[in-house]
Amino acid sequence: MAKYGRGASKTVKSAMRRRKRGSLKSGSGRKVTSRKQAIAIGLSEARKKGAKVPAKRRGRKRTSRKRSSSRRSAS
Repeated sequence: MAKYGRGASKTVKSAMRRRKRGSLKSGSGRKVTSRKQAIAIGLSEARKKGAKVPAKRRGRKRTSRKRSSSRRSAS
């Protein structure tokens, strides 16, 4: 099964074209020059339109790892 629908693909393609023309703006209003950022904006717009796009990744919870107290010593 495909992860992304055709609508999502079209929206990302549109965002990439706008980036090339220099008319794509980020949330702060600055011009977008990064390819990755253009794709992210395109996917975000596709989500808003209701296209088939996987949900945005959530930040992982940071957990502190316990270090083993008995370290092997080279003898």
